[in-house]
Amino acid sequence: MTAVFVKSSFLILQDIGMSELLLIAVVVLLLFGGKKIPELMRGLGKGIREFNDAKNNVRQEIEEGMKERPVQPSAPATTDAPHTTSTVIPDASQHNNA
Repeated sequence: MTAVFVKSSFLILQDIGMSELLLIAVVVLLLFGGKKIPELMRGLGKGIREFNDAKNNVRQEIEEGMKERPVQPSAPATTDAPHTTSTVIPDASQHNNA
């Protein structure tokens, strides 16, 4: 058996070691400072929460739409008028008088 490995953009995160993560943390600390990092993380958390809420709302609306049954046509309304019958009169042009 041959194993097939697919390289995905998410697999790149597996290649990051502790030294790279530490370097990224130091750069972020230098760029934003110690006081701004909690504010940035709080904003990131709110953004992720809003995204998840919107995703759940869309999923819920789709599920509710799938559960709705199509509207059944109502029975035709009856009237109190008397019923009339139609009489079929044969067309004279269709008869051969030979």
